[in-house]
Amino acid sequence: MWYKRREFIKLSSTIVSGLALTGIGSKLSGCTGSVNAEANNQDFGIQLYTVRDDMPKDPKNVLKQLASFGYKQIESYEHDKLGMFWGMKNTEFKKYLDDLGMKLVSSHCDINKDFERKAAEAAAIQMNYLICPSLNSPKTLNNYKKAAQKFNEYGEICKKNGISFAYHNHDYSFKPLEGQLPQDLLMMETDKALVDYEMDIYWVVTAGQDPVQWINKYPNRFKLFHIKDRIKNTPLTEKNASTVVGTGSIDFPSIIKQANKEGKKFYMVEQERYDGTTPSKAAQEGAAFMKSLL
Repeated sequence: MWYKRREFIKLSSTIVSGLALTGIGSKLSGCTGSVNAEANNQDFGIQLYTVRDDMPKDPKNVLKQLASFGYKQIESYEHDKLGMFWGMKNTEFKKYLDDLGMKLVSSHCDINKDFERKAAEAAAIQMNYLICPSLNSPKTLNNYKKAAQKFNEYGEICKKNGISFAYHNHDYSFKPLEGQLPQDLLMMETDKALVDYEMDIYWVVTAGQDPVQWINKYPNRFKLFHIKDRIKNTPLTEKNASTVVGTGSIDFPSIIKQANKEGKKFYMVEQERYDGTTPSKAAQEGAAFMKSLL
């Protein structure tokens, strides 16, 4: 998820005083074929940013439509006016999703504001995760170390509430900085009992990295995945190349097959660029692809 969006531009601007927080080897062929999921990942979800133009206008109707497409899981984000629960109380939001046969699995949120309250509210409705959406591309490894320390603290808060904490990557943590990949530092400096990771596959690929290799390198650390595709034959220098899931260059069957070997994962469809289609149509086509895949 590329947080140049107005709702999130300020989300992770400061996590430590003065700190701005925030592969190609994965066989970039067409995404055809199904995954031998070994029957443990039939449900799939959607990150609500995919329908960001529609959600603020009529949240309940949009959620009802997503349920009709076949989504069973929802990943929210913190809207600047409507919050994670889209103008509803946490319990009201949960009941509405329950009635639709869907579950609120996770939400991206401003981790620098009222985090303990958010963790308690998430736990009260049996959410699984609160997620840091961005680090705003820290400029030094020392800043990444400070971020990792804060992640451990947020993870401890979540653990006390019976939920989990995760960090969602962009491309910058997979690019060398001071002779090291910041993502390696984050993985090593965070307590695996407190901090999980949401792999945005699109951004790993855009950084020139192989998602499968990272899954293998850090077993059981990537628990959630953004299923977001890249336009075929587009240079990696072009960052704004999101397209309808299943029509692009990323080999999702291979990636998901490897991830599934570790057990249950959460797969969230996301699209940021509509290619002439509509948010609703993008969500519908994403659901159809996931049904064929899983």
